[in-house]
Amino acid sequence: MSPPAVSNDSDSNSVVGRFFGVFRYSKEALRLVWTTDKGLTLLLLALTIFAGVIPGAIAYIGKLIVDAVVLATKTDLAADRWMVLKWIGMEAVLIILMAAAQRALMVSQSLLRALLGQRVNVMILEKAQTLELSHFEDSEFYDKLTRARREASSRPLSLVTRTFGLVQNGITLLTYGWLLVQFSWLAVVGLLVAALPSFFVETYFSGAAFRLFRWQVPETRKRNYLEWLLAREDYVKELKLFGTGDLFLSRYREIFETLYAEDKALTLKRGGWGFLLGVLSSVAFYAAYGWIGWSAAMGWITLGGMTMYLLIFKQGQSSIAASLTAIGKMYEDNLYLSNLYEFLEEEIDTQDGTAETGPIPGDGVRFEEVSFTYPGQTTPALDRISLHLRPGEKLALVGENGSGKTTLIKLLTRLYVPTEGRVLLDGRDLNEWELKALRQRIGVIFQDFVKYQLEVGENIGVGDVDNFDARDQQQSAGEKGMADPFIQQMEKGYDTQLGRWFKDGRELSGGQWQKIALSRAFMRRQADILVLDEPTSAMDAEAESQIFDHFHEVTQQQMAILISHRFSTVRMADEIVVLSKGKLIERGSHEQLMAQNGHYAHLFTIQAKGYQ
Repeated sequence: MSPPAVSNDSDSNSVVGRFFGVFRYSKEALRLVWTTDKGLTLLLLALTIFAGVIPGAIAYIGKLIVDAVVLATKTDLAADRWMVLKWIGMEAVLIILMAAAQRALMVSQSLLRALLGQRVNVMILEKAQTLELSHFEDSEFYDKLTRARREASSRPLSLVTRTFGLVQNGITLLTYGWLLVQFSWLAVVGLLVAALPSFFVETYFSGAAFRLFRWQVPETRKRNYLEWLLAREDYVKELKLFGTGDLFLSRYREIFETLYAEDKALTLKRGGWGFLLGVLSSVAFYAAYGWIGWSAAMGWITLGGMTMYLLIFKQGQSSIAASLTAIGKMYEDNLYLSNLYEFLEEEIDTQDGTAETGPIPGDGVRFEEVSFTYPGQTTPALDRISLHLRPGEKLALVGENGSGKTTLIKLLTRLYVPTEGRVLLDGRDLNEWELKALRQRIGVIFQDFVKYQLEVGENIGVGDVDNFDARDQQQSAGEKGMADPFIQQMEKGYDTQLGRWFKDGRELSGGQWQKIALSRAFMRRQADILVLDEPTSAMDAEAESQIFDHFHEVTQQQMAILISHRFSTVRMADEIVVLSKGKLIERGSHEQLMAQNGHYAHLFTIQAKGYQ
């Protein structure tokens, strides 16, 4: 994979169009900062204007000091000598005020940076909550999310700070220009001409750096993933047993070396051109120095005038360079902010309905000729599936890995929308249901459930966010999920911290974690559909049998869908559905399927032999 060429940007309409696109995001950034804290924003603006006026005043008073000194040496009058001290005192006051303004600017920016960083991160996370599951299964989208998160919290304030800095430098340059034009308008032109090459080169390299950044995102994600593997307790057992640590570390180094090589090449080019243009600026300054010095020697300007003009030419040169660099950096900030807004403006079709009930209460769940194909795939994961699950019934899904069992559950929970056909609850298409109302009706435990680094009660409480801290409900769910006995044996019971990430954390066995997850499904008291996707895979056969017997007991009035590879446990289901390559190939009770002597009977017989 080759890095992007930095010699031209064929993806954009024009350099000018790209450059002036900065103003769109300057406006967005200003609005973002303003809505984050109006008081701090106004203070930042006031300090910026104040800090812009003072340098010109300091330069002019410097001229008055030198001229007063020259006059005092000629007249030898006490009043003239006191005038020197008066101007020096006034300059000292201005210097102190300038230092105070600069310090206040730093404090204001620091406070805004913290507030804005939090605001932008929350905006990104809020947007993430609106995304569909398919977004998180798309590598290109992950690149977009990564680009949005990187530097997203700093770029808006950076853009606003540079905008205010541009205002400050503009005010300073106006005062300098007014003073300098009295010497020669050609000097003002010289200032601008000497600074422009640096500006164009800096803007060019800002664009090149951004294109390199976009190219590096996928590789950076791989590097971050390898770092995650090498530093997480979840993976350390396999890394040590399989000896893959050195392999992954080697890949980690290789990716860094590739990225570093590109960064180094760009940095060296940028530094080299920066040096050459710095020499040009120095030549321009010393040419002006000679011109101003010659003018003073010829008596065309006073010694104080020479001092002032040299000062404002030098500082004016710095201000122009800073202004043009700020514009170039604003262009760079704009490019990075485009990542943030590209993510925030991502169109999301949630298809959220408004219904909270169905027209046929008690009809249960129906799959009508449902098909689903994953984005980018051509083979359906489910192909024309029709099912009807009534209240109180238990349905078991059986099939090899990849047969479509979990996909069917994702359609039921509206994590996906069918490509063809429809799923109904109480006679209403799931697309017409309000998502919150629909999901309150369903309790789900997936095989890859989350082991939260939270307290026991909170780990169960996440099953019903509206009653997250309800201890009586947590305990009731723990009893139904058969987790309560071992929880009560812990010193802090439901207040025990789980996991090893935080102080006094306690790790559980795989079977105990599954009971915690099972309890989570019982937190939603209003749920009349329970889905268990391989909920007991970490348990032995006896424990699993106890779990399912207990589960059958406590869900007499609820619909339940069970997915398990152990056929001894699915026998409790009222109906067993056999899936193969996304198709429903058999259905019936255990006895009926065994009598058919088909695929189910074949799989059951193979598994049964393993226990003989």
